[in-house]
Amino acid sequence: MRIRTAAVLASIVALPAFAQVEIQIQLPTITFNAPPPLVVVEPGVQVVEDNDEEVFFVSDYYWVRRGPRWYRTKDHRGGWVVVDGPGVPPSLVRVPAGKYRRYKHGKAVVIDTPGPGKVKVQKHKGGKHRD
Repeated sequence: MRIRTAAVLASIVALPAFAQVEIQIQLPTITFNAPPPLVVVEPGVQVVEDNDEEVFFVSDYYWVRRGPRWYRTKDHRGGWVVVDGPGVPPSLVRVPAGKYRRYKHGKAVVIDTPGPGKVKVQKHKGGKHRD
């Protein structure tokens, strides 16, 4: 009987241990009542003007960075999802964190009038970063 009890105990101890790992990701809660005003900061990259957090608009998505993670949504009212690695546009990855926080563009300046009814402007002349 002792041998059988010892064998049962040994088999229980030898069973692999299963650990539960719980990973929680806090999704952004950024929402706008209406599509927010956007400013072009480089070709194909826009940022929400004068916002406490850098919210970009690239390839028909709103994007926000939290630490090393990127999140995106199609809707200005929210619905953020995590996007990893190659899913993040390279133009966003290259932007230094905080560069466009509370970004406020300057007034457009007329630099040329190429014909009747057409005005060519230089955008973001005197761009400001306000803290």
